[in-house]
Amino acid sequence: MPVASLTSSVTSAIGNHGLYAVFVLMAIDAVFPAASELVMLYAGAVASGAFASQHVVLFGHTFAPGLAAYLAMVLAGTLGYLVGSWTGWVIGVYGGRPFLERRGKWLHLTPENLDKADRWFERHGDRAVLFGRVTPVVRSFVSIPAGVARMGLRQYTLLTVPGALAWCLAFAGAGWALGASWDSFHKDFRFVDYAVALGVAVLLVLLFARWRKRRSTTIESRV
Repeated sequence: MPVASLTSSVTSAIGNHGLYAVFVLMAIDAVFPAASELVMLYAGAVASGAFASQHVVLFGHTFAPGLAAYLAMVLAGTLGYLVGSWTGWVIGVYGGRPFLERRGKWLHLTPENLDKADRWFERHGDRAVLFGRVTPVVRSFVSIPAGVARMGLRQYTLLTVPGALAWCLAFAGAGWALGASWDSFHKDFRFVDYAVALGVAVLLVLLFARWRKRRSTTIESRV
C-alpha cells in the first residue's frame, strides 16, 4: 500500500470512528507496524478541536475539545497497544520459536529478525521491552520475542505500559500542537511519503545486490 494511501486510510478511520479506531490501530501496531506515530498525531489534532466535523466520542458521550478529549485519546492508544502487546506475548509463549520460524514472515519476523531480537534481549535483558516501546519500528517487534523469551506477564506489562503511555502522550501532544495547522502539515507530509518510497526502492536495490553477491559466492564455492 502506498504511504500516501496509508496516511489517508489512517486519518479517515480515526475521523470516522475516533477512539475506537485509535484503540484498534494501536493494538495492531503492537505486533505489526501500523503507523502509530501518525495515529496518535491525528488523534491529538482531533482532540484539540482542529476539525469541526470530528469529535471524540465514547459510548455516546462526546468530549468537548480540550484536556479531557486529549487524555481520552491517549488512554485509548495506550490500552489498545497494551491489548495488542498481550496478544503478541501469547503468540510468542504458545507458538514458540518453531512456529515463528514457519509463520513468522506473516508478521515480518524472519529468522534473521528473530536472531536480532534474541541478541537485543541478551544485551538489554528486561529493559529491552521498555527501550523497545519507545524506539520507532522496533516497538512493533518486541511483543512476540518477549513471549518466546518467556518473560513473565506481570513484569512484561509493567515494562510495556510506561513506554506505551509515553509514546501516546508525546505524539498526541504533538498532534495537539499542530491543531488547526493540520491541513498544512498533511500537505507537506506528502514529501515525506515520496522520501519513504525512494528509501524503500533503494533498500530493495541493495537487498537484490546482496542476494546476487551471495548467490555468486555460493556458485563459486560449489565450483
